[in-house]
Amino acid sequence: MTHVAWSPAGSARTQGSPAWRLALAGAAVLMLAIYSQGWVFPLAGETIQPDAGGLVRALFFPAYAVGLGLLALSPVSIARAAARQPFLLLLMLIVAVSMAWSIAPDQTARRAFAVYLTTLSGVVLAVRHRWAELAEIIAATFAVLIVASFLVGLLDPSLGRMSEIFPGAWRGLWPEKNALGGNMALGFVVLAAAALLNPARARIWWAFAALALALVLLSTSKTSLVSLLLGVGALVFVGLLRRGPAARVATVWLAVLGVGLAAATMLFAADAVFNLLGKDATFTGRTLIWDAAMRQIEQRPWTGFGYGVVWTETGAWGPLAWIVKDAGFKPQHAHNAWIEQWLGLGVFGLAAFGCLWLQTAAMAAVAAFRERGAYLAVPYFLVFSLMSLTESVAVTYNDLRWVLFVTVAVKLGWPDAPPDPGGRQLRAGTGSRCHAKYVKIDTYQFR
Repeated sequence: MTHVAWSPAGSARTQGSPAWRLALAGAAVLMLAIYSQGWVFPLAGETIQPDAGGLVRALFFPAYAVGLGLLALSPVSIARAAARQPFLLLLMLIVAVSMAWSIAPDQTARRAFAVYLTTLSGVVLAVRHRWAELAEIIAATFAVLIVASFLVGLLDPSLGRMSEIFPGAWRGLWPEKNALGGNMALGFVVLAAAALLNPARARIWWAFAALALALVLLSTSKTSLVSLLLGVGALVFVGLLRRGPAARVATVWLAVLGVGLAAATMLFAADAVFNLLGKDATFTGRTLIWDAAMRQIEQRPWTGFGYGVVWTETGAWGPLAWIVKDAGFKPQHAHNAWIEQWLGLGVFGLAAFGCLWLQTAAMAAVAAFRERGAYLAVPYFLVFSLMSLTESVAVTYNDLRWVLFVTVAVKLGWPDAPPDPGGRQLRAGTGSRCHAKYVKIDTYQFR
């Protein structure tokens, strides 16, 4: 009989008792909940930033420990999956090297360590779980955040709702309404994907998706609502692509037409769009931040000022001081992920992130035609990409959105291994190289 070699790392995801698997899933949910930062505002209030204070920083350590623990369970597979992400590795290298020119090297060193462990958490999740399992773990995290947000909004309005600016708008577990809306927009697409990938529990996940939509509406964040609608469109797009060749052609043409109409509307009727969203042409002051940040980028276009230091640097002649002077107020970040990379990591960091984005976009496009996991990958990628234009969501330490982007990017390059007739899994990461109908191993061919 021909011998079939099974990869220990590939099968590690399904080994162990149900209690052990449940414990690992619970640890992953805990890790993601910590990265959501939904506990920082209720614990520390509005006066303390998530990266300030030894206590707040220490409370991220359990998430780091879970990530390292999951790494220890499948080190070889995780190393192989990471090797398939050259631009992610290059980006992390530039983060570390930026200590050489950082305006605050000690802070860059500390935050580089944090972003390394944050990024690692995304990698290990992608490697250790199939798409359906992954969607449910992330969905469970958002379910916890949804329940907690409703509780604080209903039982403690002074905490869960805004009172001075945008009075009455819900903010849930976060300092302001846009954070709640943005997180719930992402939560909606994840919960919808979990429902589509796990029909046995679809009613549960759809119910939580409806609650996520309710929180987006309660937040009154129009940008978040647009992001959610984009995610719904992506879910419909992926679903239609799976209905056959004719539907695929029609869907692609409709998508191209839709993108063209959206671009034309923004080009020729931008004022009408802004009025509909209740916004102005400055995107609530964001363009002032962008202009001020670009003036500082002109000072160091090649290297930037170092990873993670611009917005906490207090010198009278540093980049933040000039940004505050030019913008007329003190921003917390660049409100644009692309400008953020250029400002901190220079043109090479910007290029590395751009290449990572393009690689992920290409793999997501291919997955939309081939992989059921596209129900999670494509909507999340599109919503994240839209958010990256108005928020600094990329290469951010201790941030759930970056963890999930890394998870999606790595998982697209580490596809689910197809099961054999005996119910076992082939080696992880080989799924895309297997024939869609047959898997051939030596002299055996399994249907």
